[in-house]
Amino acid sequence: MDQGNKSGVTEFILHGLSGSQELQLFYFVFFMLFYFSIVLGNLLIVLTVISEPALHTPMYFLLSNLSFIDVCLSTFATPKMIIDFLMEPKTISFEGCMAQIFFLHVFAGGEMMLLVAMAYDRYVAICRPLHYASIMSLRKCTSLVVGSWLIGVFHSVSQLIFTVNLPFCGPNKVDSFFCDLPLVIKLACTNTFTLEVLMLSDSGLMAMSSFVLLLISYTVILVTVRRRSSAGMAKARATLTAHITVVTLFFAPCIFIYAWPFSSLPVDKVLSIFYTVFTPLLNPLIYTLRNKEVISAMQKLRSRQKAIP
Repeated sequence: MDQGNKSGVTEFILHGLSGSQELQLFYFVFFMLFYFSIVLGNLLIVLTVISEPALHTPMYFLLSNLSFIDVCLSTFATPKMIIDFLMEPKTISFEGCMAQIFFLHVFAGGEMMLLVAMAYDRYVAICRPLHYASIMSLRKCTSLVVGSWLIGVFHSVSQLIFTVNLPFCGPNKVDSFFCDLPLVIKLACTNTFTLEVLMLSDSGLMAMSSFVLLLISYTVILVTVRRRSSAGMAKARATLTAHITVVTLFFAPCIFIYAWPFSSLPVDKVLSIFYTVFTPLLNPLIYTLRNKEVISAMQKLRSRQKAIP
């Protein structure tokens, strides 16, 4: 018996994305290519921002940190999910399950705060351009990034501290491809209503409030942009529309899963794919490949690499 969690459960069985054996090999190849694209794309952004002095600005500093946290967010569960497509049964130890919950909330919580910081950066740049340099200093940007990580850690610890001590005595089957908090706490051999309310007030409120704050920020920015007719404002309008699309795809599944934790639906595992796999790939596509400055910097980086004998 595992004395750490006061139960007889030492491992959990993951149902995965699908029970169809015919789809396992297809999923293995598809998500492996997807994961490699996420890692390579985001690390390329980080390397490009670091190596190109012209990109040493607050916006790109925040963008490189977003790319790094996207790599982390896609790595906490995706590699195991890919391996599990070839495994049966798909098991994970109790400690591994708790680790997945911890890192999910660290990275997801940190990304939420970082997206808010990026919206604030765009607000200052567009609505208060004359004061941008003084407001968005290196010290301010560093504080925003460090604050995002600290909030993510604090948020995760507040979720896990109650979960890790729950009594798990069976069943031990999690209907997902990773240990998601709403699904795991339902397996506890006790009344978890209070814990679900705490989760609702923590994860659900955090996701909902961040999303509303982002929508308000982008609305203010778009209203400001609409009053101006320059070519730069037209570009800003197109960029902000793309940003709102990515933000919605990230927050909507989180809100659906964590703001209504009292009922588990089969669609939850599909929604989890959006913020753990799809969004980390969309971010470099939306924030980078549409940006001429970043593309130019990547071309310079590639030219320098070719020049090295």
